[in-house]
Amino acid sequence: MKYILGIDTSAYTTSIALINEENNEILADERKVLEVKEGQKGLRQQEAVFQHLKYLPELYARITQDLLKVEIVSVSSRPRNEEGSYMPVFTAGRNFGKVISHTLNCEFLEYSHQEAHISASLIDNYKNIDEFLAVHISGGTTEFISAKKIIKGFETKIVGGTKDITFGQLIDRLGIKMDFPFPCGKFMEEYIQGKSAGKLTTPAFSKDSYINLSGMENYFGSLTSTYKKEVIITSLFEYIAEYIVQIICNLSHLQHKTLIISGGVASNSYIRNYIMENVKGYEILFPSVKNSSDNAVGVAFLPIIDRWYDEIKTN
Repeated sequence: MKYILGIDTSAYTTSIALINEENNEILADERKVLEVKEGQKGLRQQEAVFQHLKYLPELYARITQDLLKVEIVSVSSRPRNEEGSYMPVFTAGRNFGKVISHTLNCEFLEYSHQEAHISASLIDNYKNIDEFLAVHISGGTTEFISAKKIIKGFETKIVGGTKDITFGQLIDRLGIKMDFPFPCGKFMEEYIQGKSAGKLTTPAFSKDSYINLSGMENYFGSLTSTYKKEVIITSLFEYIAEYIVQIICNLSHLQHKTLIISGGVASNSYIRNYIMENVKGYEILFPSVKNSSDNAVGVAFLPIIDRWYDEIKTN
């Protein structure tokens, strides 16, 4: 057996995964959400890097399989697959991976964090993918991407998104205002389960594919002293879902047949269900709820997708 070791050190999660490349079995999937002090809306990059350096050896030590069988170390070394894309947090995982690959005398591959999210959505569908529309919605990113498979990873072009804060930041900032722990989305979703709530009237959507959300932060934030939490949360989730669907419709001229929805916000069941019910004309692919959030499974799986595409698809 030959293994692929994946490492991802994002803004809020340290993760390591091990995959058997001969049968695609996930042998290990170790993750640690970084600690954010109560009341804070996030972490500074230097704080996140410090925690990654602390947790990487701990997660690596949990892997019980024979690491001498690792043939490839695959890491997320940058946010996007484009020149100049950089965040300090990814340096921690990149350098840790380089040391491991040198020690094991195996191949070292670098991908982007965004490619890893796309890959996590394709674990069961990669043999049918060439070109597609990808929606990456997370705490740090809201981007709509026209993408296609290339020899290594994916070629991507941003065709829509937010120009200020992201959908994930909108959720977290309002969640903090309503006293939910950070990151807030999961706790907010759990809070409204089983509760009946009316829907607030929200301002009209912009018809552009690039939008601003800071005004909506102020709008929803002004209502927290007037309406019950479940009313605000339900309206917020529906607003985000409706906006995502509208931008997807705005991009229908690109004529993609496949739609991939990835990132932490994509784990939200309310947003998932709304997209599934209201987007027409696409094959819609979501990662599992677990693999919607930041993880190393996607980056570990990328060399498998590359190999299939290069050795089988193109021949």
